[in-house]
Amino acid sequence: MMAFIKREWRALWQSPWQLALVTYIPIVSVLCLWWLFSAGLPRQLPVAVVDQDNSQISRMLTRQMAANSVMKLESYGQLAQAVNDMREAKVYAIVVIPSQFKYQLLTSKSPTIDIRYNSQYLLVGKLLSSQIQMSLGAGLLKTAEQKLLMSGVNHASIAVSLSPVSSQTTALFNRNNNYVGFLVPPVLIALWQLLAMMVFSNALNRELISVNDHVMLPQDLWIKVLAKCAVFLPIMLLHSSFILLLLYQYLQLPYAGSIGVLIIAQAVMIIALWLLVTMIFLMMKDSARCVSFCTALFAPAFAFMGITFPVNEMPELAQYWRLLMPSSHYIDSHVSVVSYGADTMLVLQQLSSYWMFILVIPLIVGLWHRAPKTVDNSLNAGALNISAPLQQEAI
Repeated sequence: MMAFIKREWRALWQSPWQLALVTYIPIVSVLCLWWLFSAGLPRQLPVAVVDQDNSQISRMLTRQMAANSVMKLESYGQLAQAVNDMREAKVYAIVVIPSQFKYQLLTSKSPTIDIRYNSQYLLVGKLLSSQIQMSLGAGLLKTAEQKLLMSGVNHASIAVSLSPVSSQTTALFNRNNNYVGFLVPPVLIALWQLLAMMVFSNALNRELISVNDHVMLPQDLWIKVLAKCAVFLPIMLLHSSFILLLLYQYLQLPYAGSIGVLIIAQAVMIIALWLLVTMIFLMMKDSARCVSFCTALFAPAFAFMGITFPVNEMPELAQYWRLLMPSSHYIDSHVSVVSYGADTMLVLQQLSSYWMFILVIPLIVGLWHRAPKTVDNSLNAGALNISAPLQQEAI
């Protein structure tokens, strides 16, 4: 076994691309993604305001929205121009205050303020929708208060009349609406999963033996696969530990549980991932097709985690696809540990969701028995491929 591990280390050292994937590329990628979200909260998002009433109340509502640091208001005279700019992503939302808004409001009618946002930008759209409604609601409460005072309502009774039932919302997760704590961990997990897939896929592709235009596998493939796991599993866990330490020690994002439990969950996740990669490798037996298929399969991992979009609202096909993502199983443990302080026993129970990946093992065995095999004598020579017919004849 040690000879195969040494062989894997030699192969890693001789491959500049593979060496980059396990050294500086993960670190640079993690730091770049963190820098992109380092602002924490989105601010000064452009919002179009079409004031068709141009009254004192409409101007007051505009000032109320302008006071919100999330929005940067831009005045438009025509709704069509605002819609066109939203399609071109020059603005992310539109607020239309209709004509005769003040008159309808003061005559006890129910005027409608038209709020539109670009739902393609899921988080930005939801954030602007909530902030616009909050700002308009606060402004309209002031107007309602003045109207009640003018009608002779006692000042002490105004609060009860406007809000007979008061409510308080307390966020259990991401209390400060910080995008670093909300988005960066799942984004980095999805990135780490892609890197782990690339590393293991490249390592497996080196075992393909080309003989007379036929692709064959070595007889001792499984001992080589174990050697690859022994080499690359600690490396990838080292990178995942760097991510956790960066987020929850250096950046001091709030967390309630133990980081060590998360490392155990990550080890299970990466083993499940490599089982899928091994199955795809045996199905394709082609380096380019294997990497392309795995990339297409795991690239949408972030969208399928259920962080930015509720899982139950996904189409049925997407929900089945999500189950194939080891990161989708891991993220449940991550949120439980970081947000709610889940203990080791609860995390171990959550890891039982990986049971379906055990079913991959019989498929791998069946594909292995069907694949053509030959003897690979590259252990001592350090060669990564046998492509010449003379070498095959010597075997």
